[in-house]
Amino acid sequence: MAALNNNQLEFYDHLPLIEEKLGGDGLIRELCKGFQLLMDADKGVITFNSLKNNSSVLGLQDLSDDDLLSMLREGDCDGDGALNQMEFCVLMFRLSPDLMEQSEGLLEEALEHELLKNSCQLFYFFVFFF
Repeated sequence: MAALNNNQLEFYDHLPLIEEKLGGDGLIRELCKGFQLLMDADKGVITFNSLKNNSSVLGLQDLSDDDLLSMLREGDCDGDGALNQMEFCVLMFRLSPDLMEQSEGLLEEALEHELLKNSCQLFYFFVFFF
């Protein structure tokens, strides 16, 4: 999933391939399994220590403590110093440019559909009452 090359982290984006093979629900299930591998079993979140202890699962065993802390900070939306399952999944999506692009397209389609639906409802309201 990741490799250290010339002291730079190289991220291999496998999430679009997983999504293509398993679909959206399958991708979320796989992300949840990844979360389970990295989390502190007692706390139910990914902490610095659980990430450090399990970093070899992701091929990140060569990362410094500062790099691991940066990863945690990047995804920690609520400021508690750890990643819950939702924060982890959101971070994984944010780190996948292809999935972000697909998600933006789906969001635009959904918004256009809602706007069209609401416009039609408003039109029918005016036609019916006026």
